[in-house]
Amino acid sequence: MLDTNNNQKVLANLLDQAYLEVIPTSTIVDRLIHIPRHSYVAITCSPVHGLEPTLKIVEELRALPEERRLKLIPHVAARMVRDRGHLREILARLEESKVESVFVPGGDAPEPAGNYTSALELLRDIAEIGHNIEDVGIASHPEGHPLVNKQELLRLLLEKQKVSTYLVTQMCFDPQALISWLRGIRSAGVTLPAWIGLPGVAELTKLISLSLRIGVGQSVRVLRKQKGLLRKMISAKPYQPDDLLEGLIPHLGDPEINIPGFHLFSFNDIERTETWRLETYRKLNGGRHAQG
Repeated sequence: MLDTNNNQKVLANLLDQAYLEVIPTSTIVDRLIHIPRHSYVAITCSPVHGLEPTLKIVEELRALPEERRLKLIPHVAARMVRDRGHLREILARLEESKVESVFVPGGDAPEPAGNYTSALELLRDIAEIGHNIEDVGIASHPEGHPLVNKQELLRLLLEKQKVSTYLVTQMCFDPQALISWLRGIRSAGVTLPAWIGLPGVAELTKLISLSLRIGVGQSVRVLRKQKGLLRKMISAKPYQPDDLLEGLIPHLGDPEINIPGFHLFSFNDIERTETWRLETYRKLNGGRHAQG
């Protein structure tokens, strides 16, 4: 465990390098003016609208002038890819846009668009086809998955790490559960760097509803116990992940756990989430501004 001063420095550096997840909308490009130049931005894909809005926003963001240039991480959900030919088209467009990374979840579509039903199938074909994208990320589930048992989740992680370079954890509000899960997968042989999925600033009712839908109910019970939660709900004060960070900070510099940074779920509340990130960074870093 690090001393307090080093803990704060480690946390400040991780927040400085954190990247923001956004949902494709018609206004999202203009709203990303709040993000410092060369920041990482992940663009999700919708089970309703498919991959095309994600790819178009990637191309639109890449066409911005250098002073607004961002580092892009499009999501390519396996269940939204029709077949190997479609995958080749997607990879060609992403390579042409020179994306820095691609993130491959299974996807929430109830019915697959074509041949792929899981992230592992798509990841294997991505590796076999080949590409020039530097990093490939995968999803992980510290509190389990509503449809997959824990033993199978671990087996899949071990298989996916053969064709990926990092993992991102699903949203979790319980720091102890998160650290315990990380130690468990490390002991089982999962060595991928673990970017922590950190809830950004969001309305509490929306956050709790979303959390229950994606299967992180245990975390919600922890969230409900946080100090001042009832007062925040009554006053409509939004959630901020300060308590979660407080629980994680003693472990952030542990090389065995290997946490290189945070993946901020913005829920498209970009302005408030980015303001929180920058203010928290400045407090930890003696009032100095983040890089950008």
